[in-house]
Amino acid sequence: MTTAPELPSARGPLSGAVRDILLGSPPPGPPPGEAASWDPFGDDLQLALYMAYEPHYRGFRGVCDTREWDLDLLRLRGAMEETFLGALRAAAAGDDDVTAALDALLIEPAEGQGVSHELMHDGTWERLREYLAHRSLYQLKEADPQAWVIPRLEGQAKASLVAVEFDEFGGGRGENVHARLFADLMEGAGLDARYGRYLEFAPAVTLAPVNAMSLFGLHRALRGAMVGNFATLEITSPPGARRMAKALERLGAGEECTRFFTEHIEADAVHEQVMRRDVIGDLLAREPQLAGDVAFGIRASVLLETRWEEHVLAAWREGRSSLRPGAPGISGPASPR
Repeated sequence: MTTAPELPSARGPLSGAVRDILLGSPPPGPPPGEAASWDPFGDDLQLALYMAYEPHYRGFRGVCDTREWDLDLLRLRGAMEETFLGALRAAAAGDDDVTAALDALLIEPAEGQGVSHELMHDGTWERLREYLAHRSLYQLKEADPQAWVIPRLEGQAKASLVAVEFDEFGGGRGENVHARLFADLMEGAGLDARYGRYLEFAPAVTLAPVNAMSLFGLHRALRGAMVGNFATLEITSPPGARRMAKALERLGAGEECTRFFTEHIEADAVHEQVMRRDVIGDLLAREPQLAGDVAFGIRASVLLETRWEEHVLAAWREGRSSLRPGAPGISGPASPR
């Protein structure tokens, strides 16, 4: 039986309004405050968007499934999406050169200083658990947002994207679904692997990349951006997965922990070529006008990942947690099972 997560606490008027709507008590009047005053990357709007999207996935405990298409929820979500998308387009502005955007993803700095580098060289179990708690907001629904784009594609682009998704969903075997492998990893590291367990403790920089995926996936007009996002994930995954596997091996983790990453090293190296040649190539041959959106999807994905990495590394350098206070299970035994 699948258990829906608890509704998180509100972090401001927007997330409070979404919470009220989901519980059947829509606030009267227009959305809280003026849209021009909303922080598009702030905790309140990002949590509100995440909560507004979640009825399309697993929902929340105590929330009626019919809220998925609640008109008050959709109106408020639409206003927040407009604010978030506008800020993303401004922050990730650029041209429509998809080849250049893809090529840039393949460049690894000679001396990397990202989160996976930090964990590979000096990571502790506490920091590793923090990393997993952050990532669980997407990885426990891995490839679900991207599945929304399937009916928006045709021909080879559709066939090849479905082939990639088939691998993400375990090649027909439930125990091999990548979200299941990530849950196994969390459990092996001594964390609570229930879906949505760490939503309460995820900062805005963790929620924003997942919200961008939902935004791109749920809007046909943004299908190019969704394909760009998916390609970014597949192309950048293998090097980071290799470093994370090494980090876990250094800490003495078992196979139930490392398998998630070793699976991605092999699978995503193949997916990179499929996404670039067969999905993006065929899509742009059919709809060349989408080149700008594909390139935007790539840049926006890189931007949001960079913001997340900067947040996590800054917190660690200051000797504090990169999660919101109170996250359970982060400080635990030095050597999980």
